[in-house]
Amino acid sequence: MKKILMINTGGTFSSRPGPHGLTPQMSSEEILGHLGKGSTDVQLDLEDYCSLDSANIRPEDWCRLSLRIGEVIAVYDGVVLIHGTDTLAYTASMLSFMLQNPPIPIVLTGSQLPLGAPMSDAADNCLCAIEMASSGMGGVFVAFNRKIMLGCRTSKVRTISFNAFESINYPNVGEFNAFGLQLNIRHDFVSPFFRIQTDYSDRIAVLKLFPGMDPDIFRFLQEHGYEGIYIEGFGLGGVPFLKGDFTAEIRRASEAGLPILVGSQCRYEGSNLRIYETGQRILECGGIPVHNMTQEAVVTKLMWCLGQTKKREDILRLFQQNLVQEVSFL
Repeated sequence: MKKILMINTGGTFSSRPGPHGLTPQMSSEEILGHLGKGSTDVQLDLEDYCSLDSANIRPEDWCRLSLRIGEVIAVYDGVVLIHGTDTLAYTASMLSFMLQNPPIPIVLTGSQLPLGAPMSDAADNCLCAIEMASSGMGGVFVAFNRKIMLGCRTSKVRTISFNAFESINYPNVGEFNAFGLQLNIRHDFVSPFFRIQTDYSDRIAVLKLFPGMDPDIFRFLQEHGYEGIYIEGFGLGGVPFLKGDFTAEIRRASEAGLPILVGSQCRYEGSNLRIYETGQRILECGGIPVHNMTQEAVVTKLMWCLGQTKKREDILRLFQQNLVQEVSFL
């Protein structure tokens, strides 16, 4: 019998109507009461970390959750993390960097409707997560709408549909069908060396470009102590280089030691700064490409990298490496 730890952090999954709308209130014991035994033959231990709307989950929570999982990783066959959907993909990405090469499955899940509500997806998502946590495949995953996705490739793409999450630029790890859990990808690349690295910096900024945006924002951010910037450019990652010259600011900031990452606003297929003149100018000026990473993975990897080093050259080196299958190089 597999031994699984389920950690509850709140979210829609455990919400009830309150005076200000849906509010997380259910304890893990109440959740288990709604789930019942189900068809999963496991020993399920329960733990309440917090009861928060995931909009209120912060980087220090990622650190504490990583440390807690690290404490129990030798005791359990898998961990299920109940989480609100709004920032679930950020948590899944950061846990992938903080808990590298975990020997057991760590599976995040949530729901679009509260557990116990008519037609809720909560129980089904949770039972799928428990099943994946019993699979023996080490890594950080997301279980949602009967799909299993790699944590650092997952993104929320819909606000009200049950099919709220997708695996971006990477195939689903598995799915549930009439034959149960079907795993499409075996993690043969997983290193036997598990390590916990929870240092991070939250002094970063994300700039989503729009035509006419003033590049002076760079100077403001640098003057206020920001340690890294991610630019979501146009198309394959382009930025203006004539009027409102962003490339000049990228050069100035890079020469001052500030890492400037550049990717695409487009969710699918990734960025490529070597195709057009605007992209090549970015590279010449010191911009760091992020290829086909999700926005959540770029943000959390940058925060994590800055926790390991403040040197731009080291950040560049780390973003040229595929640490946890978060990127495919074009």
